[in-house]
Amino acid sequence: MHTDARLSSLQEKHMRLDRAILDEEKRSWPDESAIKRLKIEKLHVKEEIDRLARTSHRVN
Repeated sequence: MHTDARLSSLQEKHMRLDRAILDEEKRSWPDESAIKRLKIEKLHVKEEIDRLARTSHRVN
């Protein structure tokens, strides 16, 4: 169950990062370094989601 809560939390974070990237890209003068940083963080979150999903499938 702990894994499910962690997975859900990471999925929510992934969506928040996606929205933050889109919001920044819509600005008149987007901060490219902020976008890059957000995309890297989003990638790390996605990798963690994938890792937890694989681990969860092995346990079940």
